Formats: sequence, C-alpha cells, structure tokens
Amino acid sequence: MKKKLLCFLIFFIVLFFQFAFAQSENPQISKPELKLKGYPVVPFKDTLFYVYNKVGSFSAENRAKAITEKIRKLYEESFFEKDSISVAPSDISQDIIYKNDFVIMSILEVDAKAENQTVGFIAKRNLQLIKRAIIYQNENYSMLPKRLGYTALLILIIGVVLYFVGKIFNRIRFHLLKNSDKYFKGFNYNNINILSPQKQQSMIMRLYSFIKGITLILIVYLSLPLLFSIFPATEAYTTTLLRWILTPAKLAIMGFVGFLPSLVTIIVIIIIFKYAIKIIRFFFDEIKKENIKIDGFYSDWAMPTFNIIRFLLLAFMVVIIFPYLPGSDSPIFKGVSVFVGILFSLGSSNAIANMVAGLVITYMRPFKIGDFIKIGDVSGEVIEKTALVTRIRTPKFEDITIPNATVLSSTSTNYSSNTKQVNNGLLIHTTVTIGYDVPWAAIYKALIEAALNTEMVEKTPLPFVLQTSLDDFYVSYQINVYTKQPTKQPLIYSSLHQNIQDSFNLAGIEIMSPHYNAVRDGNSTTIPESYLKDDYEAPSFNIKKEK
Repeated sequence: MKKKLLCFLIFFIVLFFQFAFAQSENPQISKPELKLKGYPVVPFKDTLFYVYNKVGSFSAENRAKAITEKIRKLYEESFFEKDSISVAPSDISQDIIYKNDFVIMSILEVDAKAENQTVGFIAKRNLQLIKRAIIYQNENYSMLPKRLGYTALLILIIGVVLYFVGKIFNRIRFHLLKNSDKYFKGFNYNNINILSPQKQQSMIMRLYSFIKGITLILIVYLSLPLLFSIFPATEAYTTTLLRWILTPAKLAIMGFVGFLPSLVTIIVIIIIFKYAIKIIRFFFDEIKKENIKIDGFYSDWAMPTFNIIRFLLLAFMVVIIFPYLPGSDSPIFKGVSVFVGILFSLGSSNAIANMVAGLVITYMRPFKIGDFIKIGDVSGEVIEKTALVTRIRTPKFEDITIPNATVLSSTSTNYSSNTKQVNNGLLIHTTVTIGYDVPWAAIYKALIEAALNTEMVEKTPLPFVLQTSLDDFYVSYQINVYTKQPTKQPLIYSSLHQNIQDSFNLAGIEIMSPHYNAVRDGNSTTIPESYLKDDYEAPSFNIKKEK
C-alpha cells in the first residue's frame, strides 16, 4: 500500500513539472482569476493576447484597438527590422518600442496583476508574440513585392499617359501648322496691323509649347502622391505634395468667389460709363457735323472737348472702381500707387506743359489741319495736331515736330485761314527797286503784266503796285497779287519773279538793284541781247496746278 501511494505521488510530481515546463516553453494566455473582460489584440487572423485594464481615459477596448493598429503599421513597414523591436523600462511601466521612438504598447503593474504574472514576464511574452506574428506575416504574406509591383505598374501607366498626351499635343501642333493660313490671319484693329500672321503664329506656338510643358509637369506631379502612398514610409509626403498645389488653388478659388460681388459691381460701373461715353460722343459728333449748332462753340472744338470729357469720365470711373479691386487696401498696393504717382509727377512736367499748351491752342484756333502756317522760321502745312506736339510738312516735304509749348510761346502766321472765307484770297507780294530815270507808269505796267502772266494767282481783283520807299538811288515798287493756293507760295513766287524779269526786259527796263552804276557812253545795257531782237518770244514755264 505504501509503495502504491509513493508511485502515485511521484507520478503527480512528474506531471506537475511537465506542465510547468510546457508553460515556460510555450506560454499560453490564461484568463485571470479576477472577473475582468479581456479585449483581444488581433492584428491578423489569430489573437496574440488580451488587454484587461484601462489606462487613464483609455478603456481596455481602445487600448486593444490602438495596439492592433500599431502592430499592423509595423507589418506595413516595407523594410521591417526585427532586431529593432525591444522592451524599454520606464518609471511606471515597461514599453515595447520599435527603433527607440515608436511605442507599440506599455505594460503596467495592473496588467500583470490581471494575469497573475510579473510586468517583465508580460512584456517579454508580448514582445515575442508581436515579433513572431509580424515575421510570420512578412514571410507568408509580405506586402513589399505587391508594393513594388504596384509601383512598376503605376510608373508604366504614367509613362503611357505621358506618351499619349504628348502624341495628342503633337497632332494638334501639326494640324495648326498645316492649316496656318486658316487659323493665323493676324490681328487688325481700325486698319492698324497689330499682329502679322507670322508673329501671331509664333506667339501661339510659344503659348502652345508652354501649355504642353505645364500639362506634362502636372501629370507627373499629381502622380507622385499615388506613388508615395504605396509605401508607408513615404505616405506622409502625399499630403505635403497635394497641399503644395491644392492650398494655392483653394486660396485662388476662394479669393475669386469672394471677389465675385465686387466684380459684378465693377462690370456694372464699366457698362454705365461705357454707354454714357457713347451718348456724349454721339452728341459731339453731331456738333462736328454741324447738325447741332451752339453759339460760340465751333465745330472743330467738338472732338477735343469730347476727348477731355472722356478722359475725365474714365479717371472718375477708375476712382470709383479702385476700392473694389482686390488688395486695394493693402500697404503694398498703396506704396506702389504712391511711387508711381511720384515718378509721374517728376518725369512729366514738360509733358504736362505741352498738354496744357495743346489744350489752349485747341480753343485759341490759330490754325487747323491742312492750313499753311509759319511758326518761327518754319513754314509748311499742318499735318497733325496732338495733345503734345504739332507736326508741319514743309514745301521740301520735311516733317518738323514742334512742341505745343513752343507753338504757344511763338508767333504763328496762318496763310490759309482767310482763303476760304474771303473771296479775294491771300495777298502775296514781292519788291523790285528801279532807278529814278524810269517812269513809274512803265514800271506799274510791266509789274502788272508779269503778275497776270503768273499761274495760280487771281485775275480778279487785279494785281496792284505800291511804292514802298524813295531811297537815295532807286524807288521800291511792291507788286501785290491774290491767290487761293497758299500752300503753293514757293512756286508762285518763283513764277512771279521769272515773269517780272521777262516783262521788264521786253519793256526795255533795266533792273539795277540794289546798287548799280552805269556810264552811258556807248556801253551795252544790262538787258540780255536776246530780248532786244524783234522776233523774241519770252519762254513760258507751265506750272501744273495740284488739286
């Protein structure tokens, strides 16, 4: 009986040590004796361990979920290092960490009591379970090959998209160049050639190349977040890249949406001023055409006055619109406005003086376009009047530009102002000096005949002669003729002088001017011999009149 009892005791002791050894080699999670609900940590298919206690505001369930997510994140790590996961003691717990900065979980004293184990035992056990689970998943269900495959596939797709987008752009470019005559016709405005077809084509092609480049860059840039999102290590850059492009776009869109009410106001103001200017222009056009007559307001004042009113209205419109412009109240905008105003004030003093002079000249009406005038030493036809300068074309076809301030401060002579209003026309004159030995009546007759033979002079009223002075050796005779073509004065004077010489020579009158001494002792006269022949005919010079 004693032997049987001793054998039974030895068998029980052996079973106890086998069970204890099995527990130490392959520890199993045992439910605590305390009645606490355990929440499993299941990052994959099987449960690794349970969490029973809450920590602070974190319940046991939330702790289990957080630990599960962190283990999955380690599994998704493309280059997981199993030796980098370890247990690090702290003041109140032992932490399971990865690479010294990523805390997977913390084991507290309450966690050990819940399982009737020590904190160190629980920490080492959970460390081994987590490490084995991750290694097992990586060996059997590794995501790295899939991620590499996804990366290669995505790069291939991006390349194909870039290829076809480039092909589409090249086809469009080839079509535009092939049909350049159809699409590039230049740009004209009011008979002004602003852009030639060649320049328009060059600009469009440059813009087209810019759009193509921006499109290809955007495709690549927007593909980078997809590539970075494949690997957890680079997933954080996805948000950064998208933020770089979406934040400015969002600000621009929101700024535009916020600017819409002001934009509508600006459009309404522009439309009102546009039609107001059209109505005012119609009124001044009628004044210019003399369909509307206002006492004391000349028709040639219509367009200059309209330009002044239009400028004032546009300036007033800009003043009204300015507060509605985006950024108009910013210090930068105000600083730039002040800087531009100072530059304009310092650099435009002469321009402002010429503009004011041009305005005064306009309302003084000393001349009009097409008049033949003389300003200082310059004589010619007025071909252009602007706010700053007046341009004159001389009889030698020289275009001379005179600042309006100079015109205002100089004496101007208008030869054309009375040719249309007075029937007689412009009175031009030239002077010859003849000695006292010739009767004045003969000189009158010769001068009047010369004037009547001159083209582009008026026959009615008749030319007339004035004796302007009685000098020591001669008398000054001035022939006066009328003409209605003041722009032809050089030709008229030349023809008149030729005819005076012919007329005097035929009349036997010597022109000895200004001083000439002749001894009449048989010497020949100053009259050419050809004029003394009986059959002489004075040469005629046909001067064609220009209409």
